Amino acid sequence: MQLSFSSLPPLSLYIHIPWCVRKCPYCDFNSHEGTPDEDLYFSALTADLVSSLPEIWGRKISSVFFGGGTPSLASAAFVEKILGQVRALVRLDSDAEVTLEANPGTLETGKFSAFRDAGVNRLSIGVQSFDDKHLASLGRIHDARQAHFAVEEAKKRFENVNLDIMYALPNQTLREAEKDISTVLSYSPRHVSAYHLTIEPNTYFHKHTPIVPGEDEAFEMQVMIEEALSSYDHYETSAFSIGGARCRHNLNYWEFGDYLGIGAGAHSKISLPDRIVRKMRYKHPKEYIGCALSGSAIQEEHAVPLGDIPFEFMMNALRLNEGVPFHLFEERTGLSRVAILKKLDEAQSMGFVSRDPVKFMPTLKGRRFLNELLQLFLP
Repeated sequence: MQLSFSSLPPLSLYIHIPWCVRKCPYCDFNSHEGTPDEDLYFSALTADLVSSLPEIWGRKISSVFFGGGTPSLASAAFVEKILGQVRALVRLDSDAEVTLEANPGTLETGKFSAFRDAGVNRLSIGVQSFDDKHLASLGRIHDARQAHFAVEEAKKRFENVNLDIMYALPNQTLREAEKDISTVLSYSPRHVSAYHLTIEPNTYFHKHTPIVPGEDEAFEMQVMIEEALSSYDHYETSAFSIGGARCRHNLNYWEFGDYLGIGAGAHSKISLPDRIVRKMRYKHPKEYIGCALSGSAIQEEHAVPLGDIPFEFMMNALRLNEGVPFHLFEERTGLSRVAILKKLDEAQSMGFVSRDPVKFMPTLKGRRFLNELLQLFLP
């Protein structure tokens, strides 16, 4: 078995801003409390991007995503400078989707217009809840009033706004979850991301686990949210859109596209003619900056073993509710569909997937028991 790409996958750019005001107790992302030295971090990001150019030379970038941490802590001038460097150094689509994650506790009126003028055209607001009690339990730095303000101001200045909402929160009832999603709908955002709170290793919640709704209660909340958002395009496990506002950047992940990640702890997946390479940058901001300015921000690098590629593809693509064309598997993995047919047969016999000669897709049972479905494809 060997890779054979007819063409390389689409390419996205992820830019990590690792700082935040306070780390949330459920967060397992690479985030560090503090304030960035924007000039120094800009220099490190530029050096990181320049050193990455040989592996993406000539390829077009279709989306840019500022993630964190809390990217909205940065100034609009910093964002504009970085986007200027990106445009100068790589082939950025003229209509590229440029997303910035924003925390309501870091936004004031002027910043919305400034981010838009800097080149951001999609704002993703981490609301999580409109209930002060639940925001406090999640360790968020904003309250419900600030959440409402952020959404109202964003809607005035951005056509494309995503609202992040979480459910199965500590001591949350179904009625409280219903109120949150009803409030989300009152703003008619073009995109909603509704996430089940998960207790991740190496977090405060993992060491001091709160009381959260049981599996049955959480499932009831999930069903309620899906029904409440039934007028939206439920295109991925946790993602809902209207008006053609699917998140292009995240969709590229789920379709096993390529992405270059720059910034502290950022990950990359780059397809080459004979292999798929994954890289991770140094995680601590100070170490990352020093290494990037010295010429190499890469802490870890490896080629994905051939036997792991089908599982990695499925781990992303099976989150897509409308199914996966067989040709997409072949285009994005460089492998023949023969590599997954036996395990697809097993998944189909268990009622987890349905298929036809053109594509395969998770059934309702497969979507509800996604982890069990994915385990069938483990190498």
